[in-house]
Amino acid sequence: MVHQFGCGTGVYGAHLTLRRQWISWQRPIVVPSLTFFQERIRALVLARRAGKLRRCGRALVLFGALAAFQADAYLAGMIEKSELRKQLRAARREHVFAQPDAIRALLFNRPPAPLVETIIDDAVIGLYRATKFEAPAAAYARFFHEAGHKVALPYFSAPDAPMEFREHTDPHGESDLEVGAFEIEQPKGGAASITPTVLFVPLVGFTPSGERLGQGGGHYDRWLAEHPGVPAIGLAWDVQRVEALPMEPHDMKLDCVVTPTRMYEIS
Repeated sequence: MVHQFGCGTGVYGAHLTLRRQWISWQRPIVVPSLTFFQERIRALVLARRAGKLRRCGRALVLFGALAAFQADAYLAGMIEKSELRKQLRAARREHVFAQPDAIRALLFNRPPAPLVETIIDDAVIGLYRATKFEAPAAAYARFFHEAGHKVALPYFSAPDAPMEFREHTDPHGESDLEVGAFEIEQPKGGAASITPTVLFVPLVGFTPSGERLGQGGGHYDRWLAEHPGVPAIGLAWDVQRVEALPMEPHDMKLDCVVTPTRMYEIS
């Protein structure tokens, strides 16, 4: 469902239900990875050398062909995503540059009321520190902090470390932040580690049905996979909407997307 925002009193329609939908009878199709085929080929070769398997030529040919096919498909998907990122980043950059500073400062000033009403009082709100062209989230941090929520930001102890969240205690003065592993501000090392119960995520592109194209590091996909049931809400400029995205089995869908003009409720 799409909710239109407008000046003055907005009409938002039905309230957003922040609940990941699971369809029990619909099982995902799992495609074996390139590593899977490489391991099978290695096992067959070792077995044949040890004399435990005399006839494995056909199996080796089959697994080799499947591995090559999987590698080609994987590389094609990566190239397609890489090209999409370039296009969407360029469109996002032009869109941000075209906005007057006075207008841009008013956008993403506070979350839409229908969204706020779905968030319980003791929820821990996970947000992010936006880069220059991402949808800004600092005003959301101030809003939720004033409303009595704990606010969490991503934290990386090193570039190759998993993403965790630590408490952002000073959204107004931002005195508790330091530059982190990716040259993005994050809570200082001594900040308390906390787990968001509602997560706002940045993105490069999105679809109205909840698919998300991220930066390519997979940090949010992995975190959401490890924390099932945590609602994921994307913040984006309208120009980042696309009708379709190439999705892989590990890509996690969004429960909602908020732009300056609309709220997309994913059901």
